[in-house]
Amino acid sequence: MSTWSAGYVSEVGYTYGVYPELNPLRLGLALLNGGTAVPEIRTACELGFGQGLGINVHAAASEIDWYGTDFNPSHAAFAQELARASGTPAHLFDQSFEQFCSRDDLPDFDFIGLHGIWSWVSESNRRIILDFISRKLKVGGVAFISYNTQPGWAPMVPLRDLISQYDQVMCSPGSNILKRVEQSVAFAERLLATNPKFSAANPQIAQRLTSMKAQPKSYLAHEYFNSEWKPMLFSEIAGHMETAKLGFAASADYLRQLPALNCSADQLALIKEIEDSTFRETVYDFIGNQQFRKDYWARGTRKLTTQERAQQLRRQRVVLTTPAKKVPTTIKTVAGDVTLHEAIYRPILDALADHRPKSIAELEQACGEVKFANLTEAVFILIGAGQVHAAQSNEVVARVRPRTDKLNARLCEFAIQNGDIGQLASPVTGGGIVVNRFQQLFLLARRRGISQPEQWPRFVHDVLTSQNERLLKNGEQFSAEEQLAELTRVATVFNEEFLPMYQGLGIA
Repeated sequence: MSTWSAGYVSEVGYTYGVYPELNPLRLGLALLNGGTAVPEIRTACELGFGQGLGINVHAAASEIDWYGTDFNPSHAAFAQELARASGTPAHLFDQSFEQFCSRDDLPDFDFIGLHGIWSWVSESNRRIILDFISRKLKVGGVAFISYNTQPGWAPMVPLRDLISQYDQVMCSPGSNILKRVEQSVAFAERLLATNPKFSAANPQIAQRLTSMKAQPKSYLAHEYFNSEWKPMLFSEIAGHMETAKLGFAASADYLRQLPALNCSADQLALIKEIEDSTFRETVYDFIGNQQFRKDYWARGTRKLTTQERAQQLRRQRVVLTTPAKKVPTTIKTVAGDVTLHEAIYRPILDALADHRPKSIAELEQACGEVKFANLTEAVFILIGAGQVHAAQSNEVVARVRPRTDKLNARLCEFAIQNGDIGQLASPVTGGGIVVNRFQQLFLLARRRGISQPEQWPRFVHDVLTSQNERLLKNGEQFSAEEQLAELTRVATVFNEEFLPMYQGLGIA
């Protein structure tokens, strides 16, 4: 293993993710829901940006000045390539946290984010991160930190340590990391097949191992095979944040902010009895067996009056990011499926069905019979469920769109080789929108002047043929005729349901 990696997996690249919580525009409703003032974000930093897709999407689709580092030079090179393609003036480095955080040419930041990194770095790097946040986050600024947490990870800790030890002891030194991941997981599977008392005492372990096998091996390498891996209780994280003068501001998981959706009546009553916010969050984690947390921490907050909060809520703009007829009528929560009330949600979805941004004030006017409190909660839930996103002003959209157009053109070109990149940049939302490989190829066909929908299936068929790929059904390859027929069906759905949405979101 290379010494510069400090025990972190570097032999294989990280996945190409865009995490909406790292989009500062998401802060608005998350903080307003709790009555907290929302800071203006002009400068932002991401520590450990992975492949750099997310930081490039957020930089291209906003007017925020972004800085970031990832110690893996392959990641940084790809991130810089995307920045050049879009013309985005993002400042992207391949430095370690120690090198980057000690630079004397960095501005103070309104927003600092790190996704997952906290759980995978050494204690010395955590101290460096905390010192950096303490020095460089402005008063009133916000830090986003996501991390593996207890108690949800408790049963998996011994199994994770076992497969990590198998990798170190039993696998050939210097062999391919993906092969070692496969061998280590296979050994764990063999062990559980012998019915050890550990699995009998922890019956969910077998299911977790099955879920692991379904994940890409590159993801498993980064999630489970770093030398450092430490899930923490919320109270432990809160103690670390306090040393940097940060207090818990809000969960970035919108649905988690609504305990009534996630708790039984008895559990909800118990939580409401707890005055200490840190202990209350810790107990809430036990109720939901929380495995991963996504939190906003603020360096000083200001509570809004009821009138101020209502005014700022009404100014918030949102946009529907799912075809209206595909929005599910139920959402999944920790406590089970929750049915959306037709009388509240239907008027909202009808008002947003054109995929054009609307302020909550405009929705209030369009949904006259829906009470303001019910309206704001419904919008909040729709964002939490991923059906709706916060939206920027039309003026900002117009200014950033040339950059997102260029970035998306480059990303759609990558879709010729594979479907690893599953999101494109929306100048409307300031972040990423899920667009699968075939949809990206249809968009690429349009960019290349193939404007007739009936021609798109042939374009994609030819792309797949050039890559020696063929669609599968029940494990069997489609014939050329069957493939064209299936692509024609997919292109029809895209043209009728998804293309109008992508046009509204500034992607097409």
